[in-house]
Amino acid sequence: MRTAVGAGEAEPSRQADLAWLDTPAGSSRVIPGSSPRAGTMHAERGLRLAELILSGARQAGQGPGSRLPTERQLAADLGVTRSSVRHALAMLEAQGRISREVGRGTFLRDAPRTGADAVPAADSRAVRAAAGPAPAGGQAPGADFAPADVMTVRRLLEPPAMSLVVAWATAADLDEMDRCLADGDRAASYEEFESWDLALHRCIMAASHSPLLGALYQAIETARHGQVWGDLKRRSASLEHREQYQGDHRAIVSALRARDSARAVEAMRLHLARVSDHLNATDPAAGVIWR
Repeated sequence: MRTAVGAGEAEPSRQADLAWLDTPAGSSRVIPGSSPRAGTMHAERGLRLAELILSGARQAGQGPGSRLPTERQLAADLGVTRSSVRHALAMLEAQGRISREVGRGTFLRDAPRTGADAVPAADSRAVRAAAGPAPAGGQAPGADFAPADVMTVRRLLEPPAMSLVVAWATAADLDEMDRCLADGDRAASYEEFESWDLALHRCIMAASHSPLLGALYQAIETARHGQVWGDLKRRSASLEHREQYQGDHRAIVSALRARDSARAVEAMRLHLARVSDHLNATDPAAGVIWR
């Protein structure tokens, strides 16, 4: 996937990204018992590497349906480990931007029209304006939202939205939910499971086919990418919690497939109550309501 760069500034930018990936902060190894910030850096590294893979594909003139190079080739081209490439590809698959087919390879997909991608440009600007200006230093909007604030808004928004999803979800929407569930079961790391958790909730909300609801959920997803949320979620992570979340997810999707609005609303309500309890048990400060 080595290609000539057309834009004058594109190559220095790519080199800077690759240099960051080579630093200790960009290391793919997360040591058990290390600080939550190490996990956050690992996730950031995965996202940046994922964007580099897509950028390389675009520069090579590849579009939807094109096959990406193998993990080994990508690792050699980008100067990173195969495990780092595997993690980045898992993130891209969770976002619906690639598909991986056993025995055939990895293929680019059409840009997803779910969640943030389904929001018209004007709505996206409105969400960014509501989130406020980015803090100094380029920190993403939402990074400073209190976890209690995030959970309060999620519990107000997501359970009632299940009635819309029951009414409007297509067979393709439900199949995509099943795909996210199955890949969440197969996730080999905390970061990979979180990617599929995000993908499932994004997919469920997008199945409402409401552009305004998609715009509102975009702000929530931005907050879930913030450092404060990420660090607290990692501290509360355990195999037991992961299994409980997956059980909740299956109950939600099952109710949606059955077109049972009351059961779907209650399943989502119970799931978010569980997440909130786990976060508060990890850090009582997460329960503070900021005024």
